Amino acid sequence: MSNTHPTPLESLVACGTKLWLDSVDPDLVAKNRKLGATGATSNPIIVSDIIKTGRFDDRITDLANKGLDDEAIAWALTDELVKRAQDVFLPVWEQTKGNDGYVSFELDPLLEDKAAPPHAERVKRYITLGKKWSAGHKNRMIKVPATDAGLDALEELAAAGITLNVTLIFSERQYLKARENVWRGAQRRATGLSAFKSVYSIFVSRVDVYTEKHVPNLSSAAQGLVGIVNVKKLWKSNQTFWADKKLPLQQEIIFASTGTKKPTDPPDKYVKALAGSDIQTNPPATNDAVQSLGKTYTREVDKMPPDTIVHEIDQKVDQAQLEKVLMAEGTAKFADPHKNLLTLIADKRKTLAGA
Repeated sequence: MSNTHPTPLESLVACGTKLWLDSVDPDLVAKNRKLGATGATSNPIIVSDIIKTGRFDDRITDLANKGLDDEAIAWALTDELVKRAQDVFLPVWEQTKGNDGYVSFELDPLLEDKAAPPHAERVKRYITLGKKWSAGHKNRMIKVPATDAGLDALEELAAAGITLNVTLIFSERQYLKARENVWRGAQRRATGLSAFKSVYSIFVSRVDVYTEKHVPNLSSAAQGLVGIVNVKKLWKSNQTFWADKKLPLQQEIIFASTGTKKPTDPPDKYVKALAGSDIQTNPPATNDAVQSLGKTYTREVDKMPPDTIVHEIDQKVDQAQLEKVLMAEGTAKFADPHKNLLTLIADKRKTLAGA
């Protein structure tokens, strides 16, 4: 931290938030590490955006010349990009004895595609892939979606000693199931619980996009606060559950989808409301916007809106319906970008081969 007035992101970290970057672009990782980021996360959209810059054309040519197909190139590049980010954050992991400094690696999104194999086969694939992509890595988290198959794979993955980031969580049902399965698996670890770390990625802004469209009868005071109320309740439940387990490492909520989707919202709407605890995975543009606002952040994660608003949200928002709609959208947003990544790689190969 600077000796002068702290920057907005420094104040966010100082009040208790771990700042992770929603990107593994090497340039953005280096920049945001300087701003206070201590971890990162990856997905196919991020990898596609990096490929589009042309910086990895030589690497794609190299991998293609070695006989790798589009799918294999996609995974090889993802693995390399995540590893590079891990190297940047490894000192944090070492300083915090494994409590921070992680980079998340997302397992095959096509397991949630409509054409994917039956449930039992999906579960088995998640377990196999989780073991494959975590092997030999200290500060890599394996990202598993809170779909039926993903949730059913968690116990075995946790029992195998894998550090997990359960993603695509919108509802209390998903969160409770994820937590229960991870904890059951963790207690079966041959190595004990000294290195046990898990995080639960709750999506925030997508919930407010949903309610604006599907719950139009919310009052203007409550509309736009559902994502925040939802995640703050789950954060509190998470704090309570782990408090008596006396574990060396924190089991945390990741506040995901913290970029605003509505142009009229301030860019730090979610960053500000969730400041003070656990982890925020912020898009690079959100971090840039936060820095430019010049604010000082203080802890707000444990402050709820007025009871009348919370009660109205409880009455009017059907959690089961919210989960159903957002998971349908979420799994499409999960699988489609991976297909787009494969198309992008195929196009790149053709262009590069003809160059």
